[in-house]
Amino acid sequence: MQKLGKEPNSKNLDVNNCALSAADVTELASLLPFLPELEEISLSWNGCVGGNLKALTVHLHHVNLLKVLRLNNCRLTAEDVTSLGEAFEIVSQLEELDLSWNTNIGGKLSLLTKKLQKGCKLKLLKITDCNLTAKDGESLAEILSVIPNLEVLDLSINKHIGCSMKVIAQDLKNVPGLKELNLHMCGLKQDSLQGLDTALQHLAELRKLDVSCNKEIGGGFKDSTAHLASLKNLEVLDLHQCCVTEEDMTVLSQVIPLLSSLQELNLSSNKNIGVSSDPLLGRLRFLPKLKSVAISNCGLGEESFSSLAEAALHLPELEILDLSWNKCVGGNLKLLLGALKLATEIQVLRLSSCNLVAEDLALLTLLTQDGHLARLRKLDLSYNNNISDEGWVIFCQGLAVFKDLSELDVSLRPSSCRDCGTWFSELLAALTKLPALAELGMQRWVLSESQRKRLESFNQDNKRNIRFDC
Repeated sequence: MQKLGKEPNSKNLDVNNCALSAADVTELASLLPFLPELEEISLSWNGCVGGNLKALTVHLHHVNLLKVLRLNNCRLTAEDVTSLGEAFEIVSQLEELDLSWNTNIGGKLSLLTKKLQKGCKLKLLKITDCNLTAKDGESLAEILSVIPNLEVLDLSINKHIGCSMKVIAQDLKNVPGLKELNLHMCGLKQDSLQGLDTALQHLAELRKLDVSCNKEIGGGFKDSTAHLASLKNLEVLDLHQCCVTEEDMTVLSQVIPLLSSLQELNLSSNKNIGVSSDPLLGRLRFLPKLKSVAISNCGLGEESFSSLAEAALHLPELEILDLSWNKCVGGNLKLLLGALKLATEIQVLRLSSCNLVAEDLALLTLLTQDGHLARLRKLDLSYNNNISDEGWVIFCQGLAVFKDLSELDVSLRPSSCRDCGTWFSELLAALTKLPALAELGMQRWVLSESQRKRLESFNQDNKRNIRFDC
């Protein structure tokens, strides 16, 4: 372990991202008989594990207390999957298995699943981006009855598994304690959504549901949300980039406000949210526990933005607000003034490509001078090319008030560039008073030779370590 630059630990064998060779894998395997208390093994991001896993699995009987096994991005082969399946008969205490980013697993999952024993203690199963097939989905559905303790199931970025989603959904009733279901980019269709909705009636403990980036489910929400409203423990709902229709919005406007425990809502990249006449954004007021609201690229108009601003007055715990790529925000940020004054917990504010003008930046500066936004850590003002040099000067002069700010992005759009004006000196002066700032995005601002030299020497002169992304 010292050779690999890691601290020895009798309970945790962590060699994640250590550029292991096949010989290293064999050498690590030889350690297992001397580690009877071992509970975690992480071999992730070591490509040479692929084809050599059997050297390790044959020794797993020495570590029968093993609870966590992480093998993501190890280039696992069919032979490795077979060896892992055989090991399941030995590691009876295993609770977490991560096989993500092993694309060769696709089509071979049954080599593993058919070895799972009834009463298996698995609580977490992650198979992200493994090129799973519809047949793999059926194999997965078959084992849900033997892993009743499952709490986290992550099948994201497996575009072909959507074809078997109805089969998987039918067996989700066998894991009633499921708390997190991640189906991001799984090729779901409208009928998949209908099957999933039926399954939700059995998942009363669900805390997180992610069906984002499944464009073909658009239009299916209107017939498939009967049981969504019953998820009283749901804390995270991610529907971004789902092509929701106006008819979907009518139903979602009635259902989402009933999710009384909701803390994170992502509706981004659904253009019909902004143009729909249904008052979903206004009804967010009924979700006072909301901490994160992402509505970027939703085609908001001034009316829908006003509804959101009014609802935000009733969200005292709001920590993250993403309004990026909604042009109507520019010149209208004042509508959010009351909400931003009351949102004492807000830490992340994203206003990228919002057509902001100098008055909007002046408003942000005024808020901070009055003691609001005091906890702000990340501020994204990128791609707002309409802000004048005078606006940037005013902003930079007041920037020092953001004492907790760690990330700031003022980059311009990729298609443009501008000379840094007089605000550059104001920026450098403000940076000396921002002790937490670690990253500053300034892409496509053209620096003069003297300005670039001042920037390059800033960290050394001020004993700082800010990463300037220019």
